[in-house]
This record gives sequence, structure tokens and C-alpha cells, in this order.
Amino acid sequence: MPEAPPTDEGWFVLHDFRTVDWDAWRDAPERERERAVREGTEYLSRHEEIADADEGDSAVFSVIGHKADLLVVHFRPTLDDLSRAERQFERTAFAGFTEQPTSYVSVTEISGYTSPDYFEDPESVDEGLRRYMEGKKTPEIPEDEYVSFYPMSKRRGEEHNWYDLSFEERADLMATHAETGKEYAGKIKQVIASSVGFDDYEWGVTLFSDDPTHIKDIVYDMRFDEVSSKYGEFGQFYVGRRFPPTDLGAYLAGDGVPTSEHGEGGNSHPESTHGGDHPHGNGDAHGEAHGHAHGDAAHGGSENGHGGHGGGSAHGDSPHGEGAGANAGDGVEDDIRAELADLNIYAGQPHGEDVYATVLYSEADSDELFEEVTGLRANFDHYETHVKTAVYEAHGGDRSAVVSIWETQSAAETAAGFLSELPEIVSRAGEESGFGTMGMFYTVKPEHHGDFVDTFGTVGALLDEMEGHQDTDLMMNVEDENDMFISSQWDARENAMEFFRSEEFRETVQWGRDVLADRPRHVFLA
Repeated sequence: MPEAPPTDEGWFVLHDFRTVDWDAWRDAPERERERAVREGTEYLSRHEEIADADEGDSAVFSVIGHKADLLVVHFRPTLDDLSRAERQFERTAFAGFTEQPTSYVSVTEISGYTSPDYFEDPESVDEGLRRYMEGKKTPEIPEDEYVSFYPMSKRRGEEHNWYDLSFEERADLMATHAETGKEYAGKIKQVIASSVGFDDYEWGVTLFSDDPTHIKDIVYDMRFDEVSSKYGEFGQFYVGRRFPPTDLGAYLAGDGVPTSEHGEGGNSHPESTHGGDHPHGNGDAHGEAHGHAHGDAAHGGSENGHGGHGGGSAHGDSPHGEGAGANAGDGVEDDIRAELADLNIYAGQPHGEDVYATVLYSEADSDELFEEVTGLRANFDHYETHVKTAVYEAHGGDRSAVVSIWETQSAAETAAGFLSELPEIVSRAGEESGFGTMGMFYTVKPEHHGDFVDTFGTVGALLDEMEGHQDTDLMMNVEDENDMFISSQWDARENAMEFFRSEEFRETVQWGRDVLADRPRHVFLA
């Protein structure tokens, strides 16, 4: 009997499709329509704000074509939560003007084709992979404008039966499928949820993009993969566009939604309602790339569980936690900057001159890491909010760092999820215990490169003797050895501040004014 991959489930998903009885809507008295809009808007807003559950996400989309008018998507921790959300809609006056032509029930999952270690001993896997997998189980609904939903199954025909293939054959096919998906990193993100035992097909696939042609292109390209051409069976496709709940009245009036894009004011674009600065300009940076055969693989296709880099994963967004920029600018950091200013030490503007940084550390070979990052960076460069992504190597150390800089916090945060798929990620800056500080972008004048490295060695020896010091690395850009940053970890903030107050640090700062090409920017990870 072929081996079944292990699975681990997360949030439950409801795709609630609705058609509007337009004749009844036109014939209804104005006061009834006003009540329906008010109650419908309140319902949708309350559920987008997750007022009905402890966790989850919801969104509403207009559906194009005859199969439905509206799609409401809910992610919730339990099936009971979904049931309650569905029934609460029926209590609104707006529901009286709608019918439910279809719906789809599923649950997010990860499986063990490429990451068996996660299932055997989740606590032993590296932090990047663990957080990636957890993010797949509890995804956020991306804020991209366009959505496409379709159910699918793996064929069990007389000639081609997916479930008769060996585990190894399925895993190989999945890895090939992921390679196609990499081409869509930054363009497509998706949530794959299992519906085995819940609905008519085996998976529900939801694709998100700011450009609807990207959705068409990825589905078309993947039809040529053997996973789809021989073993894929698909249900009906639905396509729509997201709009904020406050635009429900405009939608029912036949106006263009989101209304903010049509000069009508008053209501927000969905990105705005979600705090939405994104690397796309209008979307976020996960760029999940439809890389797996819909629900059968968890991570990407390489033996170490980090294949499919640059968006090869098929399981949803990667809503990993905050990068460096996410922690910057809070009250703690403001206090630190003020204290350093009193010491006549420049600490940059919050977030490093109003940019946001996410930094992940890897134990992979820097050449291997750079090759992976190069492809990912090419996709990031499509977005105006992307400032820089580069690989840095510790001078005399055994780890590398990937630094990604964006103009917006949302972009930096979501890029962090993307980057966590890179090889042998061991931690994200700010995850370590204690207090972290990074002096970012020490751009050294070329003629003083050696002097700077020597001085760091002297300062590093001093740091090793200081109370509360854990570890400090001088990280150099593999493409430009004069572009550096210093990553330093301390037991507590006060330990680091003792160093900043020291005469040795003051002298180093003064000396640095002569050898640096510009002022250093500091980012603190308190």
C-alpha cells in the first residue's frame, strides 16, 4: 500500500457564495434597502475585525459572472466558529435579498512530503521552517485586489491514479511542480485547504493577486506539469475583486468598488482598511507561487525542507512574525535614541531613515544562499517599495544574514515570511533572547576597509569582556565588502547601553566619521 504523507491541520475555511435577488432589491422600499445595507455592512465589518472569534480572518469580494455575486471568505479556529458566522449572516436583513448557490468548506493543512522532520519532532526543526509551517496553518487573507477560487482533486482513474503512486514518485512530481511556481514569486499568493471528508473535492485553492492576468497565467502554466496534466481534476472557477465592507451600499447601487479608486471618496480601498502598505504598492510581499500540487506538499521540494525558495510554496501566505522593522519605532526604541543623542551618538531615524528592515540568519553556505536570494530579489525589484535585499557574511564567523529593506512596515513583515523559506534559516533578528542592536549600513571608504575590520577586531575583544555580552558579528555584503552591518546581542538593554556610554565606543564613533562614506544607521531590536 502506498505511504500516505502525515498532515497537520490549522484553521477551518468557509467560502460563502451569495447571489443577490436583484428584482427583489429594486422593488424593495428605500427604508428596507437602507436597513439591509446597514446590517450587511455591520456584519461584514464585524467579521473582518474578528469580533466573533478569538482568531481568524474574513474578507468580502465581488464575483464576476453568473455563478455568484458575492463571496465572503472566513478563516476560523473551529468548525463551530464557521457555522456561527454563516448563521449570523442569515440573521441580517441583507440576507433576505440573497441566496446561497454554493459554498465550500475546508481546513488549512501542511503535509510531510518534503519536511518529515517537522512531523517527527517539531521542536527540533530550525526556527525559520517551524514558523513557516505554523504560518501555513493559520494564514491571513492577503490584501491583494483579485481572487480566484476553485476546488480540485487528484485523479483516481483506471489509467492514472495519483494514490497508486509511491511516496517517492509523488514527492518528485511535487518538486517539479514547485519549480513552475517559482516563476510567480511576488505575483501570486495562495491558500490551499484540504476538503477531504468535508466537501465534494479534495482541496480548495484560493489564489490572490493584484493583477488578474497573473492568476490566468499560473493556472495555464501549471496545467502542463504532469501533476496537473495527468492527475489534476478541477471544479468550477470563480473570480472576483475585494472591496471593503463599507462599500456594500455602493456595490448594490452598481457603482465601482472599491469606491476610493473611482474618485467617490469616503470609503477605503481594502488595503487601507487593513493598514495596507505593501511591497507591490497595493499588495504584500509573500508572493506565494503555487509551487506544489495543491495541498500535497508542505514546503517546497528540496531535501532539507527549504526548497521552492522565492515563492515555491503552495500553502497560503507566510504570515510570519515581525522583522526588524516591525519592532522599530516603539517607545523603548525612542528612549534609546534619545539617550544616545544625549551622548552625541547618531542613531538614525526610526526604522533606519524611514525604511523597514527584516534580517534572517542562515547557516547555509553563503554562495548557495546568494544564488537563492538573487532570484527572489529579482521579483522584489518589481515593487516600488523594495529598497534593497542582500546577503551578508560574518567576518570570521560561520553564519550569513539576508537583509531586506522596504519602504513600508507591512512589506518588510511579509517579505520576512518569504525569506524564511531560504536554506538553513536559524533565526530572525530580534528572535534571540535578550536585547539586540544592529548598526546597519556602515558604508566604509574603500581605502579604509582594512582599518575598519581591524578596529572591529579590537572592539570585538572589548565586547567579549563586557558583562551581559552574548555575541557580535561584523557582517559584510558578499557583493560589496565595504557595505557592512554589525549584529550584536546582549542579555539586556542596560548591558548594551553600558557599551554605548563607554569611552571606547565614543572614540570609535569619532574615528568612524573619517573612514565611513556616510553616517551609520542603527536599528534596535529591543
